Amino acid sequence: MEIKTDDYNITYNPEAASVVCKGSLLLSSTDEYAPILDLFNTAIKAHPTELTLDVKDLELLNSSGINAFTKFVISVRKQTTLQLVAVGHEDIPWQVRFLKNLQRLMPALKLQLE
Repeated sequence: MEIKTDDYNITYNPEAASVVCKGSLLLSSTDEYAPILDLFNTAIKAHPTELTLDVKDLELLNSSGINAFTKFVISVRKQTTLQLVAVGHEDIPWQVRFLKNLQRLMPALKLQLE
C-alpha cells in the first residue's frame, strides 16, 4: 500500500511490517492527513507483533503532520501486543526531538537513531 505525491511518499509493507515515510509532509490540515492515517490504521489492523515506523528520509513535517503521527502512536499504544519501532536519523535534530516526544507518549516505543 502506498501514497505517493510529488512531495512525499508513504509506503506500508505488510511483509516487513513497516511504514516508510519520505519527502516533505507539509499538508495544510488534519483532513488532508486522513489517507495517511488510514494507511497507518491498516498497518495496525494487520496485527503484527512488531511494526516499524521509518522517518529517516522524511525531510519536513509540520504541526498537522505531528498531530497525525501522534494519533497513530496513541492507536498503537492501545494495542498491548504490538511493539512499535521508530527509526530516524540522528543527524537531523527535529527527527530526534519528534521521535523522543513520541516515545514520551508511548514509553514502550523502541527508538532507533541511525
